[in-house]
Amino acid sequence: MTIALGENRYGKSRVRLMKVNRAGARHEVTEWNVEVWLTGDFSRCFQDGDNSHILPTDTMKNTVYSLARSSSAKSVEDFGQELVSHFIETNPYADAAGVHIVATPWRGIEGFPAAFTHASDKLDTTAVTLSRAGVRSISSGFEKMWLLKTAKSAFAGYLKDRLTTLKETHDRLFGTLAAAEWRYAGTHPDYGALRQRVEGALVSAFAGHESLSVQQTLYAMAKRALVEVSEIADVRLQMPNKHCNLVDLSPFGQDNPNEIFVPTDEPHGSIEARVYRDDPQVD
Repeated sequence: MTIALGENRYGKSRVRLMKVNRAGARHEVTEWNVEVWLTGDFSRCFQDGDNSHILPTDTMKNTVYSLARSSSAKSVEDFGQELVSHFIETNPYADAAGVHIVATPWRGIEGFPAAFTHASDKLDTTAVTLSRAGVRSISSGFEKMWLLKTAKSAFAGYLKDRLTTLKETHDRLFGTLAAAEWRYAGTHPDYGALRQRVEGALVSAFAGHESLSVQQTLYAMAKRALVEVSEIADVRLQMPNKHCNLVDLSPFGQDNPNEIFVPTDEPHGSIEARVYRDDPQVD
């Protein structure tokens, strides 16, 4: 019998970073949660306990803080590229380096240049990888974006069997806690501006779409982003269906003309898909 080591990687997770820029009249705050990983020639460590090819994960953590001190990056995408370039340049045994960053947005409180509040419950994300051969991959996205529409949403005509209890509806609440990821066709100078355009396309499509299902609306949202933002190659969306169930008020002698609902988180429907261009050119 032959025993072989399969695909593997190692790194440092949940490296939390807060950076304050005090250069202007209003301070700027950046909060990032960074994950670093390396893949490469590490079999001797796994099989024999030989650590000679291993960069300590504690060093990875220190690298995040040290590079942040000297970095002028304004976006998670740019900082991610700085990190992967550093790890490839300084680690001869790494075949590829990758980072995943989640950004917590802060907004200044009007009239107080050194005071802040969370700008949104939504979290911005990026994933950047760089191989020793110079192949770079950059994606952006978000997590935990609350979306809700109180009209233009239906669900009917679905498959039914003896265990189906769900009633068809042509006027329901449609709520989701969406996550998205899009990959870029090349590198770009202003990822922040591109993010705004993609998110704007996704949100406006959700709001205006005459929804016959979560699946149909997901596809319409991704299609709108791909049509309006030529710099992206594909979009992946996760849209759990956060149900809002109509409350039966008849025991109390009251009607309920689609006004009183109970929101439920569990169990919920899980819908996700990636939508591509016909000819994706992914960097």
